[in-house]
Amino acid sequence: MSTRNLLRSEAQLRSAQLEIATYEVELDLSDAADLTRATFPTRTTVTFTSTATDTFLDFLGETVHEVEVNGEQVPVEHDGNRVQLHGLRTDGDNVVTVRGEGIYSRSGEGLHRYQDPVDEQVYLYTHYEPTDSRRVFAGFDQPDLKGRFTFVITGPADWQLRSNQPVVSSEDAGTNAAGQAVVRQVHAETPPLSTYITCVAAGPYHLQRGSWSGQGVEIPLGVLCRQSLVSAFDGDTILETTRNGLDYFHRTFEFPYPWGKYDQIFVPEYNLGAMENPGLVTFNDAAYVYQSAATRSQYELRSNTILHEMAHMWFGDLVTPRWWDDLWLKESFADYVGTEANARATEFTDAWTPFCARRKAWAYLQDQLPTTHPIVADIPDVEAAKQNFDGITYAKGASVLKQLVAYVGQDEFFAGARAYFTDHAFSSTGLVDLLTALESSSGRDLGEWSRLWLQTAGISTLTPELVERDGRVERLVVHQSGTDAMTGEPIVRPHRLVVGLYALQGGSLERTERLEVDLADASLTVEAATGLATPDLVVVNDDDLTYAKVRLDERSLATVREHLSAISSSLTRAVLWSALWNACRDGELPAADYVDIVLRHAPQEEDVALLANVTANASTAVEAYAPVALRADLRSRYLDGTWRQLQAARPGSGNQLVWARVLASTSAATDARSGELTRLLDGSLQVDGLTLDPELRWAFLQALAAQDAVDQATLDTELERDHTSLAPVRHRAASASFPRAELKREAFRTVVDDTSLTNDMVSAWTTGYAQPGQGPLTADLVPDYFGALEQVWSSRSQELASRMVLGMFPRDADLAEGQTPEEHPVPVAAQAWLDEHPSAPGGLRRLVVEQRDHVLRALRAQQR
Repeated sequence: MSTRNLLRSEAQLRSAQLEIATYEVELDLSDAADLTRATFPTRTTVTFTSTATDTFLDFLGETVHEVEVNGEQVPVEHDGNRVQLHGLRTDGDNVVTVRGEGIYSRSGEGLHRYQDPVDEQVYLYTHYEPTDSRRVFAGFDQPDLKGRFTFVITGPADWQLRSNQPVVSSEDAGTNAAGQAVVRQVHAETPPLSTYITCVAAGPYHLQRGSWSGQGVEIPLGVLCRQSLVSAFDGDTILETTRNGLDYFHRTFEFPYPWGKYDQIFVPEYNLGAMENPGLVTFNDAAYVYQSAATRSQYELRSNTILHEMAHMWFGDLVTPRWWDDLWLKESFADYVGTEANARATEFTDAWTPFCARRKAWAYLQDQLPTTHPIVADIPDVEAAKQNFDGITYAKGASVLKQLVAYVGQDEFFAGARAYFTDHAFSSTGLVDLLTALESSSGRDLGEWSRLWLQTAGISTLTPELVERDGRVERLVVHQSGTDAMTGEPIVRPHRLVVGLYALQGGSLERTERLEVDLADASLTVEAATGLATPDLVVVNDDDLTYAKVRLDERSLATVREHLSAISSSLTRAVLWSALWNACRDGELPAADYVDIVLRHAPQEEDVALLANVTANASTAVEAYAPVALRADLRSRYLDGTWRQLQAARPGSGNQLVWARVLASTSAATDARSGELTRLLDGSLQVDGLTLDPELRWAFLQALAAQDAVDQATLDTELERDHTSLAPVRHRAASASFPRAELKREAFRTVVDDTSLTNDMVSAWTTGYAQPGQGPLTADLVPDYFGALEQVWSSRSQELASRMVLGMFPRDADLAEGQTPEEHPVPVAAQAWLDEHPSAPGGLRRLVVEQRDHVLRALRAQQR
C-alpha cells in the first residue's frame, strides 16, 4: 500500500508513542503570484516527546531539502509522502526541523492557488480535512496529535496574510522577484489544535471588520472575499448572522469562544460548502456570494452553514474525535446544533423545514446504498475517511441527535454538552466520552440507544394502519420494519414521534390531534386515537422528530394527492413530500404519479426550499425513474407546467426564480421550449420580474447547447460579455453539452488525460458530458471509462479523481423491453469491473458500487 494512505493502526501506534508540544510553521509565499513557480518554500519545527526512537512525519511535498533532529542534520529519507525520523530521544523533548518545497494545488486540497479571470489577481487558501496539511508542511497529520501552532507567513506587503490567530509582529522582508515589497508576519500561538484545522490564506482579499462582545469576552470579527466580488458581497448580513450565532452559542454552551478572533473568508474553487478552521473559517464563494439572483432558501442555507461551522468551534475544534471513526462526533453535532441555532437565533425560524427536505433526503439516499454504514463507522485509513463525509455522518447523525433530544430532553442534552466541553477541552475523545456526559445529565442509560441508533445501519420504515367503524377510529397502529444493513438481521429501534391526525375543514387540511408516542416495538397501538373522528390524513412522524421512512395509508395518500398544499405547516408538508419521494424511489409510487402531484401542488408551495427540492425530484423522476415509453409525454407535461408556472409566479419572487431554473434543467432534454429560451436570451420575449443574470443566462445556454439549438460562436460571445469569475467554467460546461459524439469523446479524453485541470474545470467538462438523454452518444465509451479508472485514481488527488469517476459514470440508462435491471449493460459492466479489480483502492470501489446501485434503482423504478 502507498504510504500516502495513512492507516488507522499506524496512527494509533504513533499516538501511543508521541506527545506534541509545539509547531512553528514558516511559509514563504513571496512569489506566489508568479504562476510559473509550481512550489513554495516551507519549514516546520516541531517539538515533541517520544517513547520510540523511530517515527515519521507526513509530507506530500515536492522535495525535502534538509532534516535536522535535535540540532544535527541527518540524511533525508523522504519517499514523497513521509519523512522518516531515527535516533529520537525517549527521555526528553525532541526538536525536529524539516525544510522543503510544497506544491501549489489546483484541486482544492492543500494550498490552493487561483488566478481570478476578472482582474488576474492571485489568491491562496488552504484546506486540509482529513489529512492534507501534509501537502503544506511536515507534521503528524492525524486528529488526536494536537499541538500549539505558530505560523510565520512571508508574502507581498499589500496582501492579506491570514491564519488561525492574529498577527503579533510584522517586519519588512525586502522584495520578491517581481520587485514588490514583502513582509514577514508572525502570528500568535494557537491553543492546542489538530493539524487538519490549521489554516492559511493569502492574497489581495477585501476585508470588512466587525466585533462581538458578551459574557466578558470581546471577539474581533472579519469577513473577506476576492476584490472582484466586493460589489456582490453582503458582509453586513454575514456579520449580523455571526453575532447572532455567538450570542446563541455562548448562552447555550456556557463555554467562552476559545479561539480569539473570528474571521470568515470566502474563497474560490472550493470543494466543500465551508470548513471550520478556528479563527479563519473558509467558505465556498461560488455558493455563498450571490453575484446572481438568490432565493430566500439560499440565504437560509448560507445562514445555516455559518452556524454549522460556528458550532464546530466547540464540537470538533475544542473537543476533537480521536480518529475518523468518530467523525460524527463533530459533523452530526454541528449539523443538528447549527440548524437549531438557525431556527432560534436568526430570521429563519423554519430552518427545520429545509433540513427535512434537503439534509434528510441526502441521508435517506445514502443509507439505502450497499455502502451504507453505522453512524459510528469503521474507518481503516484516511482514504476511507475522505469517503465518509457523507449523508450518514452529517444528516443521518443530525437526525438521530434530534431524536435523542426528543428522547432525553433539550435541557438535559445541552447540559451534557456543557459537561463534555469542560471535561475534554483541547483534547480528543470517542463515543464513550460523550455518552458518559449525556447519561449523567439525563439520568438515562444510553447504551442500548447507542447500539441501535449509532452502531447499526439502514432505515426503519413506519407505516400506519387505520381501522374505522361508523366514522370513528376503532384502532390506529404504527408498524415498524427495518433491517440492519450490516448484518441482514431485523432491527427494531426506539422512536419518540408525533402522530398527527388531520381533517378537511373548508379549504384547508387542519391538524386536529397531535399524539406524541414512544414506539419501541415492531407495532404500537396509539390508544389515544381510539374513538376519535376518522381523520382524512394520518401523518406518522409529524414534526419530524425521528429518522425513518414514512408510508401513507391508502386514505391518506388519496387525501395528499388532492389536498397536500392545503396544509399550513411547512414542516408537515416537508414530511409528506419526503414520504412521496421515498415511495417513488422505492418503486411504490409511479414516477408519473409523483410528477402529477408536483404539478398540482408545487405551484401553491410557499416554502422556496420545498419548491426547489420537489421540482428537482420531479426532474429526476422524469429522466431516470419513468419508463422510457412514457418519458417523452411526461417530460412534455412537466415542461409545459413549468413554463406556465414561470409566467404565473409573482414577479421577482424566489418561486419565479426556481421555476426559471427548472425550465433550464428540463429543457436540456427536449427542444420543446428552445424557441422561448432563445427569445428570452435575446430580449424579444420577457417574463415580468425575471432578470436574466449571468447564472440564469448560462443555464439557458447550456440547455440550448444540449439540444444543438445554439452555436459555439454564441457561447463564445457570451463569455466575452460576462465578466464574472465563473464565466469560463460555465462556458466550458455549455460547450461540452452539444449532442455530438466527437465532442463527448474529446471531453472524455480531456478529463482522463489532462492532469492540469482544476477541480472546477473537471466538473465543468463532466457536467457537459453527462447531459440527460445523451447516453447513446457515450455508450461506446463505457469500456474506456472502466478501463481508465485505476489510471485516473493513481495519477491525481482523490478529489480530482472522484470528480471524474462520478461525473463520467454512465448513469443515463434505460430499460429495454423484456430486460431485467441486472441485465442492463451498465450494471453488468460495473459489476464486471468490481469482480476483476478486488484489490482496487477502497475509495474507488465504493464510488463504483454506489453509482451502479443508483442506476439499478432507476431501472427497477422503470420496471415497476
